[in-house]
Amino acid sequence: MNVVMLGHVDHGKTSITKSLSGVWTDTHSEELKRGITIKMGYADINIYKCGSCKGAEAYGVSEICESCGFECELVRKLSLLDAPGHETLMTTAISASSITDGAILVIAANEPCPQPQTAEHLNVLEILDVENIIVIQNKVDIVGIEKAKENYNQIKEFLKGTKAEKAPIIPMVANQGINTDVLLQTIYENIPVPKRDVDADLRMYVARSFDVNKPGSDIQKIKGAIIGGSIIQGQIKEGQEIEIAPGIIIDKKKGEFETIKTKVQGIRSGDTLLSEAGPGGLLALSTLLDPSLAKSDGLVGQIVGVPGTLPKAVKKLKMKYKLISRLLEDDSNLSLQLNEPIVLSVGTAITVGIITTMKKDLIEVALKRPIVVEKKSKVAISKRAGNRWKLSGYGIIE
Repeated sequence: MNVVMLGHVDHGKTSITKSLSGVWTDTHSEELKRGITIKMGYADINIYKCGSCKGAEAYGVSEICESCGFECELVRKLSLLDAPGHETLMTTAISASSITDGAILVIAANEPCPQPQTAEHLNVLEILDVENIIVIQNKVDIVGIEKAKENYNQIKEFLKGTKAEKAPIIPMVANQGINTDVLLQTIYENIPVPKRDVDADLRMYVARSFDVNKPGSDIQKIKGAIIGGSIIQGQIKEGQEIEIAPGIIIDKKKGEFETIKTKVQGIRSGDTLLSEAGPGGLLALSTLLDPSLAKSDGLVGQIVGVPGTLPKAVKKLKMKYKLISRLLEDDSNLSLQLNEPIVLSVGTAITVGIITTMKKDLIEVALKRPIVVEKKSKVAISKRAGNRWKLSGYGIIE
């Protein structure tokens, strides 16, 4: 299954991911330079349980129990998505949230709660109906006991009336790995594996795409594009033909796209090669596509399916919309206006549109870039506020 890590910038999301998986997910050069997550990172985690230990001590990420040395049982496999906390990168966070089965909201104890992106990310979880939420109070080692208690009370007040009101709150020191075992136990006990529809038509959201070839590679050894994402329904097999929509642009002036077809050369989940895969967790598909198509996440937002089964890409969306209530004073006046540009995030697709019609709670939007959507899908709506895009509300596609 997929669990997304959300929270304000520099509150410790990437450090918690590393404490669980041993993987530092900020690998993009700009991320290392600036010390923040820009693109969605992810790490695969196996949760093991020791049969002889009790409580949180029984949970770890190793086949051998660190407490007693006994062999452990593998009880859960999950992909942890590390989403950006920085305010200008909210659309990536929304993409990560849209393919999740549960969420971890990270709040640092050394800053007042809520910080702007803490509030914004909780709004995203509300919009997308994410029910299974765990809250981490990180960095408790750099504040005193009284300050930690005060921050805890702020967190409780902040969560009141939301889907996370009854969420467990775990104090952590991520850099030292303190309470990692408690977090693993809480994930196992509080985020159940959802029911999956493996017999439905294949739907896979593309969340990352790569060109893995090094400059100057021998032309005979060049590998096809790599597509990373999560299957929402159905199954995929090695050697299977797939269709990717909306595909590649064929007429820039008219904004026309054409779907692309290819074959799955290989399926990988973390370090494991698979012959077939179903919903849940993140997968990487190696394909026969020109690798230049996948360079710099060029295929993000696309949908993968069996040829002939995908909905047609649309250039207009009609939706019922609702503005979200804001928790912070400066988050006012985010109502939508006729003819204004907005950013729409649905699944892992992000596109800009212009509001062409408004009637009560109904809007029609002309899209700059066509997307593939299913009816009744939820769409996160952001509008320009000052010099940035700000989450304003959500829509349900008619």
